[in-house]
Amino acid sequence: MEKKYIFGIDAGGTKVAYGLFDRAGELLDRYQHPTDIEADGPAFSDRVIATIKEILEKNHASLEEVYGIGICMPSYIRFETGYIHMTSAMVNIQDFGMRDYMEERLGVKVILDNDSNVAALAEHRRGAGRDCKDMVYMAVSTGIGSGIIINRDVFRGSYGWAGESGHMLDTPDAGIMCGCGNYGCFMSQISGRNLPKRLAIRMLKGKESLLSQAEELNGEALLKAYEAGDELAREEIEHMAHHLAVCVYNVYQLLNINVFVFGGGLTNFGDILFGRVREEFDRYDHIKMPVEFRFAELKKDFGIIGAAELLR
Repeated sequence: MEKKYIFGIDAGGTKVAYGLFDRAGELLDRYQHPTDIEADGPAFSDRVIATIKEILEKNHASLEEVYGIGICMPSYIRFETGYIHMTSAMVNIQDFGMRDYMEERLGVKVILDNDSNVAALAEHRRGAGRDCKDMVYMAVSTGIGSGIIINRDVFRGSYGWAGESGHMLDTPDAGIMCGCGNYGCFMSQISGRNLPKRLAIRMLKGKESLLSQAEELNGEALLKAYEAGDELAREEIEHMAHHLAVCVYNVYQLLNINVFVFGGGLTNFGDILFGRVREEFDRYDHIKMPVEFRFAELKKDFGIIGAAELLR
């Protein structure tokens, strides 16, 4: 039977998105459901397997027609084997051979990769980095991470998780504890996941803010308070900009790659956040060679597109 289809699956801390593609990369159908962040590896995989079968049934297709399934996750993944060591956003998915588990139950080729690697692949092939030989994708959203393209290929390092810039230590042993097990990584200082904790700590210290009236302490509430002139919101955005600039500057110094593509929910802050990031980066960069900051082009579909590209 002809292998007509590819699945691209983007599993994150809030939702799992599915894309059904043809072999040329055309998106045929999409679906998503909330992430069960308490699920362990087998339970999570079983839900994904069931959903794949539902999508195929809806499209009058069968597993025999599927060439392969690409999956990206916010995890430390051994790329060659599809083994997940740790997932900071879904802490019960750890020490789990997810690729083998799924291939045994589906009879279809499965490739797993880190979400930032997949985003970098998507933006390099079909988005903002199409003209680049080398680039760094910076995920700034619920989590913080990087995907590295060197000589038009994803650089994964020795074990598969090169680019975990969010877990580089920024203020070691100080600050909020991250799911990685450390205090003071860049995730604790910048990420949307830890934003409510950072704001709550400041308000507990007596800082008055419009944010105390927000139904939920998230990026949308922060931006709304900032636009209303709230002082705590301004301080938080300056805090995030400073630490993100330090993160980007360190990656630039390490790799000397001069194109950074930013993607994820925090890009909705636009120049309010990234204008400050640019200023802070330039303040540290004394050599002044050209370094481009670009915004991702693929929006919400980058994950499913990139996951499908793992098979193309």
